[in-house]
Amino acid sequence: MSKQRQAPVRQRGGFDLGRLLLEGRAFFALIAIIVIFSLLSPVYFTTNNFLTMSSHVAIFGLLSIGMLLVILTGGIDLSVGSTLGLAGVVAGFLMQGVTFDLFGVTLYPPVWVVVILTCGVGALIGAINGVLIAYFKVPAFVATLGLLYVARGVALLMTDGLTYNNLGGQPELGNTGFDWLGFNRLLGVPVGVWVLALVAIVTLLALARTPFGRWVYSTGGNARAAELSGVPVKRVQVSVYVLSGICAAIAGLVLSSQLTSAGPTAGTTYELTAIAGVVIGGAALTGGRGNVRGTLLGAFVIGFLSDGLVIIGVSSYWQTVFTGAVIVLAVLLNSIQYGGRRKRAAPASPSSPASAPPSTTDREPAAADGKSAGKPAVQH
Repeated sequence: MSKQRQAPVRQRGGFDLGRLLLEGRAFFALIAIIVIFSLLSPVYFTTNNFLTMSSHVAIFGLLSIGMLLVILTGGIDLSVGSTLGLAGVVAGFLMQGVTFDLFGVTLYPPVWVVVILTCGVGALIGAINGVLIAYFKVPAFVATLGLLYVARGVALLMTDGLTYNNLGGQPELGNTGFDWLGFNRLLGVPVGVWVLALVAIVTLLALARTPFGRWVYSTGGNARAAELSGVPVKRVQVSVYVLSGICAAIAGLVLSSQLTSAGPTAGTTYELTAIAGVVIGGAALTGGRGNVRGTLLGAFVIGFLSDGLVIIGVSSYWQTVFTGAVIVLAVLLNSIQYGGRRKRAAPASPSSPASAPPSTTDREPAAADGKSAGKPAVQH
């Protein structure tokens, strides 16, 4: 019996190439994409092209970070693409000037006011999602799908299906526009990339160093146990949807800045791209597992793959096929990775008392939260 018990320990302690490739799949996939497209096109592996592609990735990255927070709690947010489009339309509407016919004046709000109001729109959509899901128990898929149509419909109503083409603002009235967000560079790096880096760093610190981060992981790991441990599960659920909406609004500002226009159809299907970035980065759709680093790698995989296909002249229809195949493969690998952990955690005897909580053994962040939030309260 002692030899049988020692065998698994030696196996876990040894080098496992398969596990290394599985857990680092997003990084290795990104390297493979860069190498392959660099061989296929001489302009791919250039500094200017990498910076341009990174500015495109900033859109996907911002959406994916917001989506990560939602997925970590076991939810899903299908409204981020429409929120992005509505945020761009709201910003474009404000940039055109707000006319008050009663007083016969047109006001041009300064850029910082436009940014705050636009982020407020994203937060409002997220708050509605969160309240419906947390307090009214509406399934996340249904609630966010409904807001997807509502946000897109409001954007179409505001513009009559047209596009705001001039977002330059009125400098003489104190409004310089926000095209600088899409075109300017700081230390040679596009401003949009700096915005993504700032959001990523703040999210990383929040998840790793604050009680809120532990609450997010524990909610996704086992919401009922987390609630019994004193975690404000409902508030956490509302908060992550609000943050997801704000991230989508920021992405809408960056995209509108890059295009110097805002259209009601912007961001269509981007919610699927955001989910793909999170899943490729190694997060589990069931919640409780995932991190910002992996999500950023997943966003870069999607962005660099899409831009690479454009550079070598692949049809946009095939681009959709390749993106879908990558998503399916990522979900399959996630199933293999986390399914293997559950099998290793399961006891040999099905009648063993320890067979009840195997799912908690492979959720390190959730376990840590259990201790910090008073785990003894849920031990039976």
